[in-house]
Amino acid sequence: MLRSPLLWSLLLGAIAALGFAPLDLWPLTLAALALWMRLVHDAPTLRRVLAVGWGFGVGHFAIANNWIQHAFDLQDKMPPALGYLAVVLVALYLAVYPMLAAGAAWRLASPRAAGDAAARPGGAFVAVFAAAWIVAEWLRATMFTGYAWDPLGVAWLPVIGVARLGAWIGTYALSGVTVLAAGALLLLVGERRWRLAAGVAVPLVSAAILLAPPRAPPGDPGRRIRVVQPNVGQDAVRAPDYARRILLTMAALSERPGPVPRLVVWPEGSVDPFIEDGYPASWYFRGYPGPTRAIIARALGPRDRALVGGSALFFDSAGEVSGAGNAIFVVGPDARLGGRYDKAHLVPYGEYLPMRALLEPIGLSRLVAGEIDFVPGPGPRTLSVPGFGAIGMQICYEIIFSGQVVDRAHRPALLFNPSNDGWFGAWGPPQHLAQARMRAIEEGLPVVRSTPDGISAVIAADGRVLGTVPRHIAGAIELPMPSALPPTLFSRTGNWMAGFAVLMLLALAAALRRR
Repeated sequence: MLRSPLLWSLLLGAIAALGFAPLDLWPLTLAALALWMRLVHDAPTLRRVLAVGWGFGVGHFAIANNWIQHAFDLQDKMPPALGYLAVVLVALYLAVYPMLAAGAAWRLASPRAAGDAAARPGGAFVAVFAAAWIVAEWLRATMFTGYAWDPLGVAWLPVIGVARLGAWIGTYALSGVTVLAAGALLLLVGERRWRLAAGVAVPLVSAAILLAPPRAPPGDPGRRIRVVQPNVGQDAVRAPDYARRILLTMAALSERPGPVPRLVVWPEGSVDPFIEDGYPASWYFRGYPGPTRAIIARALGPRDRALVGGSALFFDSAGEVSGAGNAIFVVGPDARLGGRYDKAHLVPYGEYLPMRALLEPIGLSRLVAGEIDFVPGPGPRTLSVPGFGAIGMQICYEIIFSGQVVDRAHRPALLFNPSNDGWFGAWGPPQHLAQARMRAIEEGLPVVRSTPDGISAVIAADGRVLGTVPRHIAGAIELPMPSALPPTLFSRTGNWMAGFAVLMLLALAAALRRR
C-alpha cells in the first residue's frame, strides 16, 4: 500500500491520539485506525505485521501519554530530563498490545496470511480485528498491575450517544465498536464496498439510538454537594507554609453552612498533617490532629459532612512504621472521624518503587516525595456517610479501571474520586476527567472529582458534566446531590461483557467467511 509502512504506522498512531481529550478530534482517530488496518491487512509477512502494529502503538502512546514527562519536573531526586525517556519507554512497552491485536487479526483473518496477495479487506477481517483489539486492551489494563489509560472507547465522549453504549457493554467492548467503525470507514472509502460497510455501520448507529440509557434524574434539592479546588499546584508542596496555607484555603472555600445539609469534598492528599489520633508524637510535626480536624469542622453545619484526602500510617508489632496509606477520611461537624478508605490500586514508580532494593542503588526513586512507600488498601469500598448514604471511593487513577471501581456487594449512590492532577501536565487532567465520565456511564452512578488545581467536576450518572472548576482557578462547585440511575447491564456483569463481545465478533467473522 505504502512505502515505509513502519514510518506510516508511527504517524498514524500519533494522529489517532489526537481524538482524545483535550483535542477530541475523534474523526482523525477513526481515519488513522482505518488506514492502519489497511497497512496491517496488506503486510506480506507476520514480521511486517508486528512491526506495523508496534509502530502504531509507539506513535499513539508517546503522544497520548506526553503528560508523564511533566511529573518528573515536580521531583528533585532524578534528572527532570528522564521524563522524556520515561514517555518513550512507556510507549515502547504499551505498543506491544496493538502489536498483538494486529498480529492476531492478520493471522486469523487476512487472506494475505494464506498467500492471497490480491485480496481486499473484508468484513471478517474487520470483525476479528475488533475482537483482537478488545482482548489486547483488556490485557493492557490487567498485566503488571495494569495501565488502562485512554482506551479507544473514551474517544466517543464528544458523541455522547455512542459513548453511552458503555452502560451496556463497557469501555473495552466499546473500543471494539470503535475498531468496527474504523473498519466500516475503510470498507466504504478505501474499498468502495458500500453494502458491506453499511452492514457494519447501520447496526452500530441503530444500537447507539435504541440502547441509549435514560437521562439521569434531577439532583436532590434537599441535600447539596460542595466540591472544593484550592488551586495549589504540586510545585508548592515544598513551601514551609504549604500545609497550613492549603488547609485554611480549603476551609475558606468550603464557606459557611446553610439550611440544607452539604457533603463537602476536598482533593486527594490535601490535608497534609496526619489527622488520626494515636500515632507517636514525633509524627505530628506538621500539626496535631485535633486542631487540624477542628479547622475542617468549623466549615461544617450540624448536618454537614466532609470527605477529605490525607495520609495514614501503618505500624508493625514493634511499633515501627511499615507503610503509608493514601486515604480519604470522613469528618463530622464534631471534628471526629467517621470512616476511612485506603487507595488500593497504587501507581508503580509514583506511590511506591517496585524492586526498591535493585532500583534505588542505581539512582531511581518514586515520584511522590517521602521515603515510606504507600501500601494498597483492600479494594473498592462503600462508606456510609450519615445523611448522605452510601458513597463509593476511588482515589486518583483508580477511576480509570473499567469494572473495578464499585463494591458490587454494596452498590453506592455516588462515587467520590479525589485526585491530584497537578502531576499530569496539560493533557492529563482532561483525559482523566474523560475516563471518570466513562465510569459514570458504565455504572449508572454520578462521579464527583475534587483536585488541587483542576479539573474538579460533578458528573451526572449519564456522563454529562454538570459543573466544573477549570484548571488553575481557586473555587468551588455547589449543586444538588446528583442522583443515580438504576444498575446498568455493565454494572451487573462487569467485563464479562467484553468477553461476550469478543465471542460475538468471532462468530460474525466466521459467518462472513462462510458467505
